[in-house]
Amino acid sequence: MQNDQTDLTPCAHPAFSGLELLSSAVVLVDDELIVQYLNPGAENLFAVSSRKTIGYSLRRLLGEPSGLGTALNNVLRDNWSYTGHNLTIVRPGMDTLHLDCTVTPVEAGDARLLLEFRPMDAHLKVAREEQLAHQQQANRELIRNLAHEIKNPLGGIRGSAQLLERELNDPQLREYTQVIIAEADRLQDLMNRLLTSHRMMQPSQLNAHDVLERVRRLILAEFPAVDVRRDYDTSLPFITGDREQLIQAILNIARNAAQAMDGQGEIVLRTRAARQITLAKRRFKLALQLQVIDNGPGVPDEIRDKIFYPLVSGRENGSGLGLSLAQSFIEQHQGAIDVESHPGRTCFTVYLPITRDADA
Repeated sequence: MQNDQTDLTPCAHPAFSGLELLSSAVVLVDDELIVQYLNPGAENLFAVSSRKTIGYSLRRLLGEPSGLGTALNNVLRDNWSYTGHNLTIVRPGMDTLHLDCTVTPVEAGDARLLLEFRPMDAHLKVAREEQLAHQQQANRELIRNLAHEIKNPLGGIRGSAQLLERELNDPQLREYTQVIIAEADRLQDLMNRLLTSHRMMQPSQLNAHDVLERVRRLILAEFPAVDVRRDYDTSLPFITGDREQLIQAILNIARNAAQAMDGQGEIVLRTRAARQITLAKRRFKLALQLQVIDNGPGVPDEIRDKIFYPLVSGRENGSGLGLSLAQSFIEQHQGAIDVESHPGRTCFTVYLPITRDADA
């Protein structure tokens, strides 16, 4: 690995002097795949600085996305261009990126390859999210109707068990009726939770950090061995929302993380501003980006695409309702929720609108 090379700048190559003006991310590497230059778009996309990247291996910037290394070697050998779609960039302690990449051979000083990166097509992402939302809405309606149908006979079962208990003189037989009553109450509670997401919102102006502080206190009380860290942008304005729904939504996510770590590990509550973002087909100038990050084992592969579905859980005794309710509450706030997960880092990201772009 080489040291920083401060003399490698775009000024040395007039043909690339305009790269700093591009919004897309551009990286130049030599024939050993050592970074020679990256423009401001690449610094923003990968959350790095030129000073700490130039002169180092491209692997330090990108990790080792599947197939890219072989493709780059082929471009160098055959002097042809390459385009890769939906490359997954995973780096320790940072958000996972899904990018399209175009590689072009160049001759400019030591630079041999120009790599241009673009976040995965936003239209495809919106279409996929819309399809998923429709499917999940259908699932929730099915569960809701089922819950209503189950609630009706439950009351009759419980009432009959109570009447039967009064007629029994044998204490041992009464234990059986008490089991019936207890299990009926448990099912009744489950049905109520399934129907909770349909209550009317009670919106007000609130500070998102007050919501997070409430969640933090509840998690620390329930899981004292979990280290809950704050990483807040305190300059964020107030949002409009239902305080109790938002507390419950974030609490469900954080509790799910704590349970996945068996009550031991680290959770980070992070807030940032997101600008010019599309949520529920509407454009917002400003949105709150709220992240719940844990260092647990990650979401099991077999349920990763179904994690927000009702009754889907990665734990043996889990009800599978916490994340489904969290998603319902966030959607009622015209927001969105997503998850990126691999062993050692799971990040749930919630977007909540702050300012609607009236011109959109």
